[in-house]
Amino acid sequence: MKVSTRGDYASRALLSLALHAETEGPTAVRDIAERTGLPQPYLEQILLALKGAGLVRSKRGVGGGYILARSPEAITLSQIVSAVDGPIVAGDFGLPHENGACDHEGQCVLLSVWADVGEHMRQHLDSFTLADMVTRARGRAPAIGQSAV
Repeated sequence: MKVSTRGDYASRALLSLALHAETEGPTAVRDIAERTGLPQPYLEQILLALKGAGLVRSKRGVGGGYILARSPEAITLSQIVSAVDGPIVAGDFGLPHENGACDHEGQCVLLSVWADVGEHMRQHLDSFTLADMVTRARGRAPAIGQSAV
């Protein structure tokens, strides 16, 4: 699986909001862009998609910007990636036993494997919340792939 630029940027933007959740009121797109190093016009598009998925809320006008729509504990990386990239799958191969997918030698077996790989990716990304990422970003837990010393 390859996480798209949109998925990475969306995760970075929401992590920034979660890291600054104690700040009163919404955070301007400009501020999120500055903190994360993301291009503001592209970030605006991503935040609109995240808003449509119910992960952030927005306020217009002076003092406007974005806030998390739910607690960081209730937002997973799979929800963020799916909000901007669509369903998490290993490929665009279709499902076994549908639309003649098993008409050719070996095809059905491989489609089952690809579907299983996609499910494992979803489950793995579901195991990480924004709250987990905040803890790791603040150095209170080992980085992913590192053990505690």
